Amino acid sequence: MKSEFQAFFDQLQSFIPAERLITDPLRTLAYGTDASFYRLIPQIVVRVESEQEVVRLIGLAHEHDLPLTFRAAGTSLSGQAITDSVLVQLGDGWKGYEISQGADTIRLQPGVIGAHANRYLAPFQRKIGPDPASINAAKIGGIAANNASGMCCGTAQNSYRTLHSMRLVLSDGSVLDTADPVSVEQFRQQHQPLLDSLDSLAKLTRSNSELRQKIEHKYRLKNTTGYALNALVDFDDPIDILQHLMIGSEGTLGFISAITYNTVPDHPHKASALVFFDRVRTTCEAVALLKSTPVAAVELMDRAGLHSVEDKPGMPDFIRSLPEDAAALLIETRAENEAELQQQIDAISASIAHLQTSQPYQFSTDPEECARYWAIRKGLFPAVGAVRETGTTVIIEDVAFPVERLADAVADLHELFVRWDYPEALIFGHALEGNLHFVFTQSFETEDALRRYEGLMDDVADLVVNRYGGSLKAEHGTGRNMAPYVELEWGQDAYRLMREIKSLLDPAGILNPGVILNEDAKVHLKNLKPMPAADPLVDKCIECGFCEPVCPSRDLTLTPRQRIVLWREISELERSGDNPERLQQLKKDYAYQGDETCAACGLCSTSCPVGINTGDLTRLIRHHNHEHRENLANWLAEHYGGAMKASRALFKVADTTHRLLGSDRMSALTGGVRKLSGNRVQQWTPAMPTAASTPATPTPSSPRVGDRVVYLPSCASRTMGPMRGSEELVSLADKTIHLLQKAGFEVILPDALESLCCGMPFQSKGMFTAAEHKRSELASQLLKASDRGRIPIYSDTSPCSLRLQEGLPAELQLYDSIEFLDRFVLPRLEVTPVAETVALHITCSSQRQGLDGALKRILSACSTDVVIPDQITCCGFAGDKGFSTPELNANALRTLKSQVQHCSGGYSTSRTCEIGLSHHSGIEYRSVVYLLDRCSQPKPCEEAHHVAT
Repeated sequence: MKSEFQAFFDQLQSFIPAERLITDPLRTLAYGTDASFYRLIPQIVVRVESEQEVVRLIGLAHEHDLPLTFRAAGTSLSGQAITDSVLVQLGDGWKGYEISQGADTIRLQPGVIGAHANRYLAPFQRKIGPDPASINAAKIGGIAANNASGMCCGTAQNSYRTLHSMRLVLSDGSVLDTADPVSVEQFRQQHQPLLDSLDSLAKLTRSNSELRQKIEHKYRLKNTTGYALNALVDFDDPIDILQHLMIGSEGTLGFISAITYNTVPDHPHKASALVFFDRVRTTCEAVALLKSTPVAAVELMDRAGLHSVEDKPGMPDFIRSLPEDAAALLIETRAENEAELQQQIDAISASIAHLQTSQPYQFSTDPEECARYWAIRKGLFPAVGAVRETGTTVIIEDVAFPVERLADAVADLHELFVRWDYPEALIFGHALEGNLHFVFTQSFETEDALRRYEGLMDDVADLVVNRYGGSLKAEHGTGRNMAPYVELEWGQDAYRLMREIKSLLDPAGILNPGVILNEDAKVHLKNLKPMPAADPLVDKCIECGFCEPVCPSRDLTLTPRQRIVLWREISELERSGDNPERLQQLKKDYAYQGDETCAACGLCSTSCPVGINTGDLTRLIRHHNHEHRENLANWLAEHYGGAMKASRALFKVADTTHRLLGSDRMSALTGGVRKLSGNRVQQWTPAMPTAASTPATPTPSSPRVGDRVVYLPSCASRTMGPMRGSEELVSLADKTIHLLQKAGFEVILPDALESLCCGMPFQSKGMFTAAEHKRSELASQLLKASDRGRIPIYSDTSPCSLRLQEGLPAELQLYDSIEFLDRFVLPRLEVTPVAETVALHITCSSQRQGLDGALKRILSACSTDVVIPDQITCCGFAGDKGFSTPELNANALRTLKSQVQHCSGGYSTSRTCEIGLSHHSGIEYRSVVYLLDRCSQPKPCEEAHHVAT
């Protein structure tokens, strides 16, 4: 840390706990990274939990004349969320929300993720207006501060247009809540000169007819370049002007501590059509015609974009034969009811009926088919990222043109790509608003590469501004990326006005300096982010941050994006030999921050645009770090049956001691031993399982003809019984056998069951040889037990099911318990739901298998009230991490207890996960099998469905 920050840091400690002040090289690099192609490393990262902390932090920054940059999710693309000074992160204290009666408005704190806000509003068939592509990761603070929009919101439903009120902190530390008349009146009294100045600027702007006309023209388009000058034209009250200036100000004018949106309808009935044209010009003519029809979204994809996805599974064959000037429109319309939807479809189709299309088209209301259409559109950006050369970055630019000139603009952009040698560049975008994104790959490693990029951007700016009167940033924000071009787009008068606004609201210039307004004409070519090779497993990462909300170690140590950022840095330092001290420190810190606290659950891959499973990298690192233990792992794999017996014996000893000492004294004793051992002894909790009995041999039953199933109980199911004090005394294996027999199945257990394992315990630790040996051994036994695949196999633990499905012989019919229960067991049972509130945890492996819906169906059949806790993703128990690194499990489930205390019990599909869930929730979690067995009876034979074998 630089010397000028030390006194500031010392004073920070008087009101910010040490654990929320970060200065070490590893985390400042990790936390300072955003989705842009720029890099600045902060000197200090401060994690704030309250508005009062923000006020004091701003005051202290003034005292020391140190810049502050506020960060939400870091999904911004233009370099507005990075700094080499003090970075301010939002902690857990910023996730509150309040929905008004009737759901016409929603008040949100800046740490709420956009998609979560929509989830809260979904029961009312409402949503927030802004819909950026990053909505599943982007937080409200960033969405508002960037005036982010997206595919459907256009200009009518962005943050500026749907703003109801705001609570904000200005650079002098004052707080204004525009929804509170008392706060507004106090602010008027204390800040009259400021409000008078805003009023004066507004009057001058409105009286300048040329400037006013320019502003009105600019905001007929989507525009996020510079400050929201339309606030000076649209509103008379300086309070309204002030709060609307905050929208799109990128943290340079103040801090938004809460925002209230006017919500918009979320119509339940939707239809989509994918329409292909042989010529771009015809496509753009269609856009102009569609503008006046009841469309919700019109997305354009050029021929290069279609080329990038034409070989993807499920794509129509004819796409490959389209001419090189072809393009497509993805059209969506939404309505309150089916009749209205059909009327809208008819009107839309009639508007373009005279245009020649490449293929006949029709609107679909099938959710799965519509999802496939949208997957094509959403796959364009990652398609470029996935095929780029290692060491390059993906850049996505964001411009807007008048819709009536869209065809010419697309043609001119294509010419620029040829001129500056970007053959892979493709164009897509929100055509209804004239908003086009163009995507290309860029290396910054050579002067020639930098020259090409500079030339392209200069020509794009000239094209957009001077030839078409468009906007250089339609929805991604100005940032550092477009700051040198703000004056070009707006002209001297408007630019001078923006400078006055900045000086008026941040006279000391401490709030995110250099963003939006910057006198350095080359700032967009500086501090460029390196993207060195790290490992083929993760080299395609574009550092977007979409993975972060699902990671169980978020807010404890690192996220998948941050692990990759650091591994890239470590790999580059190893290659170059530069700065060995930094390398040594990063590797030392990464051992805990990156490796030990990674659950390696792979949930990140489900939200990654290019499908990266950062857990694969973690396992590879563990493999290299622990190669010396390979022989021990192989020996254990060969003697696995003995290890299972030893595990049962340990659980039995622990349970006996627990019974004798009681929970309090047992916790104190084991906690002390763990502390004395330097945390090498694993943690014990009252939720620790008792020892399971060996699965009972299934009793002969009277199955329906051909209704046999091979039951594979996992290692955990075979060794771990219910927790002490459980309402259930029967092990999961025995309960499963009973349920399957109740449903009319003959249950078969594999031979040599005691020694069988899917290999997951070895795989998660990087012991790949032992892991593959166990999986191969199990496959042989399953082939035998299933009559070479003729009999289906039931796997009772979701993580094991996922592991096996990734490597079993193709002829084996292996089903996770969720799928088998949903498809084959439920139809055979009479289920009477219990009148109880129950909690459901969907494991990461269930999510990765796409079994969320099936699991919800099972629970909904069994209970009248099912609670799925908000923002609980992977539980972080991760096999045995809950014992060895319990803080990971505690962090992942830190908000669980308050959400499920009123539940009678919790249910899941992984015995180890259930240990941690029970410990941190205060209720007992068990397998869904227990609940289904409890509330079901067999159906008569003639009603039951049969398994297809």
